[in-house]
Amino acid sequence: MKALVWHGVGDVRVDTVPDPELLNPNDAIVKISATAICGSDLHLLDGYQPSMVKGDILGHEPMGEVVEVGSSVKTLKPGDRVVVPFVIACGQCFYCRKGLYAACDNTNPNAGMAALAMGYSPAGLLGFSHLLGGYAGGQAEYLRVPFADVGPQRIESDLPDEQVLFLSDIFPTGYMAAENAEIEEGDTVAVWGCGPVGQFAIQSAWMMGAGRVYVGLLDKLPFGAAMNKGLTLKMGQTHVQRYMGDLLGKIESGEIDPSFVVTHRAPLSDAPELYKTFRDKKDGCIKVVLNP
Repeated sequence: MKALVWHGVGDVRVDTVPDPELLNPNDAIVKISATAICGSDLHLLDGYQPSMVKGDILGHEPMGEVVEVGSSVKTLKPGDRVVVPFVIACGQCFYCRKGLYAACDNTNPNAGMAALAMGYSPAGLLGFSHLLGGYAGGQAEYLRVPFADVGPQRIESDLPDEQVLFLSDIFPTGYMAAENAEIEEGDTVAVWGCGPVGQFAIQSAWMMGAGRVYVGLLDKLPFGAAMNKGLTLKMGQTHVQRYMGDLLGKIESGEIDPSFVVTHRAPLSDAPELYKTFRDKKDGCIKVVLNP
């Protein structure tokens, strides 16, 4: 199959690599119909995220059609159309049972290494270095999805890919940020950053009843002012699985059309050049959708 492969800092290429195979009975194989380049992928391109290895397949915002499932998979079958969350979660550990999927204890085989580097290991993530599991990503023609019963969201309507693709990451991410702010009807809300995630945070704030939303492109958070104001800070990797179903309902009802963030559409073969375009665009307001 064709896949976008990391060869070194600043060097990504579309290569021919072996097709993924079922490695565990809870795996599924998905034929990718659409995937996207995320701003955090630039951390891999530029070498900011350690533990990348030549040959790693990138990408953590994929969707497509299930073509094969392991013997233990109960919720998916070949032919299902699914969006795949970037967070890999077991569904059984202490954190997963509380809906804190991004803190899953069981899906990062390199948790010790991650804990040394970051203080605590999050869940394993698709296509995001060996520090976070070494899982192959979805900027490819096919993807192996571990723990396939925990996460992939079936799409049973005829909504186009671009309207549901961002359930994989940035729509839940922006929505969780707004939820963490505990917005009440008529509140004034401030959002730092106007990239695609910031755009979803803004839209989510409106959906939660914000009366006014202010946006800034500041690169520094005023912690002193936050302390003196007595504000509460909440943060964390996105618990994508917690939000996918509800947010799909908002898309299906017409409350939001997430495709508004798309700026570029291209075949997978153009991905290396688009990575460079993304890196060189200073304001970061770019969202690329790739079709293998």
